[in-house]
Formats: sequence, structure tokens, C-alpha cells
Amino acid sequence: MTGETLTVLALTVAVAAFVQGSSGLGFALIVAPVAGILDPGLLPVFVLASMVPLNLYVAWRERASLDLRGAGWITAARLAATPAGLALLWVIPDRRLGLYVGLATVLAAVVSLAAPAFTPGRAAYVGAGAVTGLTETATGVGGPPLALVYQHRPPAELRSTVATCFLVGEVASLGLLFATGRGDTADLGLALALAPAIAVGAWLSRLVHHRIDARRMRLFVLVFALVSGVVLMVGV
Repeated sequence: MTGETLTVLALTVAVAAFVQGSSGLGFALIVAPVAGILDPGLLPVFVLASMVPLNLYVAWRERASLDLRGAGWITAARLAATPAGLALLWVIPDRRLGLYVGLATVLAAVVSLAAPAFTPGRAAYVGAGAVTGLTETATGVGGPPLALVYQHRPPAELRSTVATCFLVGEVASLGLLFATGRGDTADLGLALALAPAIAVGAWLSRLVHHRIDARRMRLFVLVFALVSGVVLMVGV
């Protein structure tokens, strides 16, 4: 990898870490397309590995707001669906998989625009966890289902719960990818090399994360879901 490529990637992960550290979402949506353009072989291991320290930091910073019940159901469903996400990599072409996942995400976001406020229950948690297990393992992008479930909750609760669920799920996905021979240790080394850039973005996010109110958070969540769905559909 050239010095220019490494610089672009470092800047990208720093910006992505700032966005996710501030809002709880967005790292994979920002990094996955750039990494895919620079080197498609970086997906999904590099994205997943890069998110581990970031989500560990956010989960610890926002631990007082964690929705433990929701995180438990989401994590259980997410872990159960992880093998199915790996299977999708084998049976469905990447572009078609992105089309299906992206279309479902866009439809869910559109419905959410018209739907009244709701408090998520067990069914919503399990559904979001299962879909995240499928999509994050297969594509590296798993935020939209969790974002939509928590769109009416306080921003700190969204950040802490999503970070916790991501953290457990990313470790599980990485373990399964390497156990089945679909992981590359070089991607882990690159994620480690760019850890300082991630740390800078995460540190800067602490200056603004407490200023994001619920209304702006919900707007960000819906825009995030729509954009990520479109990105997946067009295969960027």
C-alpha cells in the first residue's frame, strides 16, 4: 500500500471515528466505500477490526445510559444470525446482496418517516439483531437496523447500546471469518497501524457528542439509513 493510499485511509477513519463517536453511527458507511475503492480485499475484516476499539471507547464513555435489556436481546439474535451472514457471502453475489439489503433499509427508513413514535420491545430488538448479524458479517455495514430501532430513544442511550451491540458482534464476526479462512491478518495489522487516527477522531467526538439533541439525532438516523441503503444498492 502506497503512502498516499495510507494517508487517505487514515483521514477517512479519523473522520468516521469522529462521526460515530458523536452520533453512535456512521463509521462503516464512511469507511467501507473508501476502503472498497482503494482495496476491495480490505472488506469486511479491516472495517470490522477498526470498529472494535472505537466501540469499546464509546460503550465505556456512555455506559451509564446503556439499555441492558435491549442490548441483551439484540446481541443474542445478532450472534445467532452471524453464521447465516457468512453463508450469504458464499451463495449470493456481492452486488445482489447489497441490492436486497439496501432496498430493505430504504423501505424501513421511509416507513419510519410516517410512523408514530414507539418504544421498542422484544420483537423489535430480536429483528434488528438478526438483520444486523446478516448484513454486518456479509457487508461490514450493520448500523441501520439498530439505528431505526433506537431512533426515538435519547441520543446517549442509542450511542451506548449500539456501541455495545456492535462490539460483541464485531468480535464474533471476526472470529468466524478467520475460523473459516475468510480473514487476512494483514487487515488486522492495518487496523492496528491506523489506531492513532481512530483515537484522534474518537477523542474529538467527546467535545460535541453531548450537544446532539433527540430531534437532530432522529433526523441523522433516518438520513443515515437512507444513504446507507442507497450506497448498498448501487454497490459503491
